[in-house]
Amino acid sequence: MAFVIALAGKGGTGKTSVAALTVKYLKEKRQGPVLAVDADSNACLNEALGIEIHATIGNLREDSLDAVRAGGARPGGMSMEQLFDYQVQQSIIEADGFDLMVMGRPEGPGCYCAANNIIRKYTDKLADSYPYVVIDNEAGMEHLSRRTTHNVDLLLIISDPTVKGMQTARRINGLVDELKLDVRKRALLVNRITGTEGEELKAYAETLGLKVDGLLPNDENIFRYDLEGRAIFSLPSSSPSLTALYGVLDSLSIP
Repeated sequence: MAFVIALAGKGGTGKTSVAALTVKYLKEKRQGPVLAVDADSNACLNEALGIEIHATIGNLREDSLDAVRAGGARPGGMSMEQLFDYQVQQSIIEADGFDLMVMGRPEGPGCYCAANNIIRKYTDKLADSYPYVVIDNEAGMEHLSRRTTHNVDLLLIISDPTVKGMQTARRINGLVDELKLDVRKRALLVNRITGTEGEELKAYAETLGLKVDGLLPNDENIFRYDLEGRAIFSLPSSSPSLTALYGVLDSLSIP
């Protein structure tokens, strides 16, 4: 069974960058393979990982619904469920040391509940084939209430160096307890530290009943890579954020 790492936090904290670098860590230091899951309807984990998307769960679902409405023939007499299962397997993007599955944005009207249910089902189903799964969730807390984030070994809660970010982290932490989600371990990381504010935020976190497990420095390399459209996954090993994150992940005793 896979060791599952999920990420949560408010928008703009650098959560997706941390997710991509966590995949890099598992590939390099735990020798993967890793299943990376982009569970955000606004898919961008692939850009951080440096790979192209050719299919998403949301689009596959819409195509399947269109096929049902049109009454089209199914290859080999497969049921719609069998056909969709086959399509999902084919949609997984293979890369060096990791694979990627993307939820994407459904084209039809309404909520993302169906796509969320599908991504959860196939994450569970595929987990047996990988030693590690990394799930990059959408910003905020709705994925928790929809239980997209469930059966998790390590939940990385990402905050930026702001009071609002820390308060969101507290709400995420509380919602995990309220919903009785199966999350075995949690770690709070504060990203984009520029000076001594990290120690102040650690003290503030304690007033919220939280413990900061790691401080990640603001990294000029990430800014430069974003500006040039380069994949964060290819950051050099000397990058401050990469060095700091690797140290934090080492301390969390990932098997």
